Amino acid sequence: MEKFDERKKSFEKKFAHDEELKFKVASRRNKYLGQWASQKLGYDAEKEKEYIQSVIKADFQEAGDEDVFRKIKEDLKDHSVSDEDIRNKMKELDEKAKSDFI
Repeated sequence: MEKFDERKKSFEKKFAHDEELKFKVASRRNKYLGQWASQKLGYDAEKEKEYIQSVIKADFQEAGDEDVFRKIKEDLKDHSVSDEDIRNKMKELDEKAKSDFI
């Protein structure tokens, strides 16, 4: 029974670690995405910082990435950026964010 408890604790620790890593990667990706979008919008450094925070906060509206996608899409609607461009950039920046932690 002791072995089972140790194994259970080990799985719980791994799960907690994996979830924390997912959160960090998503936050970093959203930071990069905010930087990319703010450049498209022509924001200065101060406005860029505020915008990045708004993108990061947008991710807390619902589970998944659709809330962030909708925000970026709405903000860039007048800048000739397609849905496909946004989704591709999200994938690219997700990989970049993962590599930051590995």
